[in-house]
Amino acid sequence: MRRISKLTRVAVGVASLALAATACGGTSSDNGDSGGSKEDLGLAIAYDIGGKGDQSFNDAAFAGLTKAKDEFGYKTADVEPTEGETDADKEQRLASLARQGYNPVIGVGFAYGPAMKAVAAKYPKTTFGIVDSVVEGENVASLVFAEEQASYLAGVAAAKATKTDVVGFVGGVDIPLINKFEAGYKQGVRDTDAKVKVVSQYLTQTAEEGGFSSPDKGKAAAEGQIEKKADVVYQAAGLSGQGVIEAAAKAKVWAIGVDSDQYQQEALAAYKDYILTSALKDVGGAVYALAKSVEDEKPLTGTQVFDLKVNGVGLSESNPKMAEVPGLTDAVAKAKEGIIDGSITVETE
Repeated sequence: MRRISKLTRVAVGVASLALAATACGGTSSDNGDSGGSKEDLGLAIAYDIGGKGDQSFNDAAFAGLTKAKDEFGYKTADVEPTEGETDADKEQRLASLARQGYNPVIGVGFAYGPAMKAVAAKYPKTTFGIVDSVVEGENVASLVFAEEQASYLAGVAAAKATKTDVVGFVGGVDIPLINKFEAGYKQGVRDTDAKVKVVSQYLTQTAEEGGFSSPDKGKAAAEGQIEKKADVVYQAAGLSGQGVIEAAAKAKVWAIGVDSDQYQQEALAAYKDYILTSALKDVGGAVYALAKSVEDEKPLTGTQVFDLKVNGVGLSESNPKMAEVPGLTDAVAKAKEGIIDGSITVETE
């Protein structure tokens, strides 16, 4: 197999992957016929905190796995995290998947970084992928995103939609990755209307405290921001974001979703009228792109950047009410053009 080690921008469409309907957690695999001609089994993913059913980050990865399974007709596996697990637990999970013959093996989330580095070196014939982190290795593809760019567009939308001149941001955990979401959002708001105030809150300082997996924490944070007159609340909080959306809908203010088009998700259907838009991050497209590269015997390695130029991030337009907000659609389109042509540089912190 020929490995591509240089940085490659993979063109994937944010809107091209419909989020597959997901059930509750657990470990699952497809035990169908692999076709007999494949030396390896197919794609395997190991979920981040929150697991399958978060209607966000992990479910987007599952959508990529489903697309690969349907297209290539091979065995797949998706494995849930365990509460309070260590790096050693993650290492054992990745090693088990590689040992069984799955290829590629993808760790969904930056938390897999240390484990990925250790395991990839032990299984040089397996292609590994990690989402949201950069891990050096000849057989590792680091799938990273320009979250700040999508968040900038979310900020533009929020500044156009607010009637109180106060908008909110709820981050799951106070870490550099989520700081990128906040930075882009604040800049988008500021550049659109400097008089609009952004109220920010992080749910926890560490992932182990439940910042990405506690809808009750998200709901309480959003309620607090709404009490401070926020009438648009953007969340980058994984499963906790469901609580933010619930609180916004209850108060009849706007929520902005994250990672997946949350307006379209069945589990959030009761709240969809209050989901203005979502900052998209095509995790599913990245997962599928790596699977396809292995299937084509030209596995991607190195840092793979998914940004606005390649539709790796974006802003959803599913809610028809977006078009009813004066100036919103044009402002978002203009901002997107500026980011792509380089006239707008989006902050990451």
